[in-house]
Amino acid sequence: MRILIAPDKFKGSLDAGEVAETILDGLTTGGFRGNAILFPMADGGEGTVDILVRHSQGIYRTAVVNDPLFRKITARYGTDKEGKRAYIEMSAASGLTLLKEKERNCLNTTTYGTGELMLDAFRNGCEEIVVCLGGSATNDGGIGMAAALGYRFYDKSGNLVIPTGKNLIRIHDYDDVAIHDLVFENRVRVLCDVTAPLYGKEGAAFVYGPQKGATPSDVSLLDHGLKKLAQLVEQKTGKDYSMIPGAGAAGGLGFGLMAFCRGLLLPGFDMVSRLTGFGEELKKCDLVITGEGRYDEQTLQGKTVEGIRQMAIREGKPMLV
Repeated sequence: MRILIAPDKFKGSLDAGEVAETILDGLTTGGFRGNAILFPMADGGEGTVDILVRHSQGIYRTAVVNDPLFRKITARYGTDKEGKRAYIEMSAASGLTLLKEKERNCLNTTTYGTGELMLDAFRNGCEEIVVCLGGSATNDGGIGMAAALGYRFYDKSGNLVIPTGKNLIRIHDYDDVAIHDLVFENRVRVLCDVTAPLYGKEGAAFVYGPQKGATPSDVSLLDHGLKKLAQLVEQKTGKDYSMIPGAGAAGGLGFGLMAFCRGLLLPGFDMVSRLTGFGEELKKCDLVITGEGRYDEQTLQGKTVEGIRQMAIREGKPMLV
């Protein structure tokens, strides 16, 4: 019997690889003597870069970038074995875990460091960047990321605006005259595991802002700022990205990557399964075992377990959670 062990992480306790090893230990202790394939998975959120690097036999690189409060840190990202595709987790530079509890206020935070990681990957020869969204400390609509790549944002008086959440409402115009040529010469793919729009009651500020230190009045200010940014982008480009599912991911970074980097927003699990060759492994197994830290209604919204369930049904494979 061939068993495919393909769990996601158990957030706060075990990463996906450790979960897979634990499941295998349990099977072995119980007397299983068949063939077990360890295939840890992810859905585009935190932990995805490790999965993609593992399955592509890739490497890790580091760069000195700005954290969510513009302090210098050393952050890590991965590439495939050839060094042509970069895997960047936005939380590595702009994540909530980088801040102390008292520092968590998404009015003041930025995705600037994520843009710096992208620029480092471009400069190191990567032709495609896969940005994984999740675990953010930010609600800046991606303007920090865009500023790091060369965009400039201005207020009504023509002054430069510092790219943080609270300053979204002040933005009157922007330009890309200082944008790095490599940004538009290469491809950007954006993976996320949520379907939130940019603004509104189901958007970035209302749903996720309180988790990042936003008060009710802060949420209203941030939501208004995100809406204003979307309207400005539509005015300048003729395109409205704000209601695309996932635009509100990572405090609106999903929107920013589409609007400012021509990024293609993709369901995280679908892209991870394609990049890792999960479908081919599934076809060869007799049973698949999966799991995640919490199995609830959110599991049905593009999470790993639901993605594997749908693929297992199509292939006629039994599955255990």
